[in-house]
Parts: sequence; C-alpha cells; structure tokens
Amino acid sequence: VQLQASGGGLVQTGGSLRLSCAASGLILSRNVMGWFRRAPGKEREFVSAISGLGRRTKYEDSVKGRFTVSADNAKNMVYLQMNSLKPEDTAVYYCAADPDNNPYGMAAVGSYEYWGQGTQVTVSS
Repeated sequence: VQLQASGGGLVQTGGSLRLSCAASGLILSRNVMGWFRRAPGKEREFVSAISGLGRRTKYEDSVKGRFTVSADNAKNMVYLQMNSLKPEDTAVYYCAADPDNNPYGMAAVGSYEYWGQGTQVTVSS
C-alpha cells in the first residue's frame, strides 16, 4: 500500500488549497481515509476523514465549515479542500488509510494502518 499526499504550499490567510492523496495497493471504497496534521512542536492531530463509499464524513471542530473531504473511488484519490485558511492551519498534512473501514474510529491515529509521507501547508499572516 502506498499513499502519496500532494498539493501543499504557501498561501496567505484566507486563501485556499486542495490536498490530494493518491492511493495504490488498496480499494478505496473498503477503507476509511483520513487526514491528519502535525504542527511544529505539537502532536499529530485529526483533521478529517471519509468512510468507504463516502457515506460518512467527520471533521475536527476547528476546520468545520472551512474544509471538505471527498473521494473519487474510481481514481483511488482522496481530496481535502481547504478554504479560509488561517495561520494555525500551518502543519504537515498526512493522509492515512484504515482497512478495517471502521467509521467509529475515524478520529483516532491508532485506527489507521497506512500513512503517506505528508505535504507541508504554510499559511502566512
């Protein structure tokens, strides 16, 4: 299994970015796919997730209404559209896969078996 995150970059406050996660070696519809982030000096934290077939999504409170997670199962791609970005969104963003497809553990780091390498998002004030 390989997860390749991309789309990060430098953006001003209020700007937008769309992160992509290309998944190979797994069937997307059979996995919960999550997005996590790690800011400098902080622990990795949950951002958003989408269940297999996209019937359930979950967001961390601080990104609700600003971020949208989606998946294209035919392309084996997962996306995170990030709008109204704030400096506190600055972090390395990771995509992850839970092959148990457990919708009740979407926010837990330990639920995910596979991780991508991360993509840097920097929001300037």
